[in-house]
Amino acid sequence: MSQYHDPANVTNPEHAEHHIISPATYIAVFVTLLIFTGITVGAAYIDLGILNPIVALAIACFKAVIVILFFMHVKYQSRLVKLTVAAGFFTFLILITMTLTDYMSRAWGLW
Repeated sequence: MSQYHDPANVTNPEHAEHHIISPATYIAVFVTLLIFTGITVGAAYIDLGILNPIVALAIACFKAVIVILFFMHVKYQSRLVKLTVAAGFFTFLILITMTLTDYMSRAWGLW
């Protein structure tokens, strides 16, 4: 074991101090998620044609970003953690885009 003190905590970044989030922030995030859940329900009752799944998934992606940033504390992590999470979310968006292009390219009811 080394007696060297690393004030920047570069040697063991996983032992960094944890950020404490105030209850007001959690309440604001909760209210935001409730509002966007209401928007999702409202959008389900509006006939947007082929845009219905796109709008629903866009709202769901926004809510997922809010959960990732605040409830998973990614907003207060190192750049490496943020990059890893962003890469996973980007992969998720690619898969959703490929699914939607398949969904929209089908001739529904014409076979």
